Amino acid sequence: MPEIERKFLVDAPPPLDDGAWTARRLEQGYLAVTDAVEVRVRRADGADARLTVKSAPGLTRVEEELALDGDAFERLWPLTEGRRVVKTRHTRRSDDDGLLFELDVYEGSLRGLTVLEVEFASEHAAASWTPPPWIAREVTGEKAYANQSLALYGAP
Repeated sequence: MPEIERKFLVDAPPPLDDGAWTARRLEQGYLAVTDAVEVRVRRADGADARLTVKSAPGLTRVEEELALDGDAFERLWPLTEGRRVVKTRHTRRSDDDGLLFELDVYEGSLRGLTVLEVEFASEHAAASWTPPPWIAREVTGEKAYANQSLALYGAP
């Protein structure tokens, strides 16, 4: 299923403790990364594990996700050594238009990096949307800000 999203750097996020945001801690590691595709494993809050295949970064991407049991995740996780990110994802729906906001606050060597992804129903909706004032700049399609690149090379 295609995923349509725009990505932004955030210098000063909005209040995250106002009850509108939910938070999950994500451990994400990459099994394979090429210019065309990435294969990753992710575990949310130490329990919900998934294997995901995604096309290259951009406005519209192909994404397929499969559930993993805990044992499968534990067997695959060591294969991601040196290609990982850990972050807390704060999620909420926009009050105005129901858009999904995902605000990622990174940990470890990426501490200080905060990125907002906004998911859209169409490319037209994505193109016509105006970001909130707390956005620093757009990085949609910039490979250096893709999670796979952050996992492989660190912060740009």
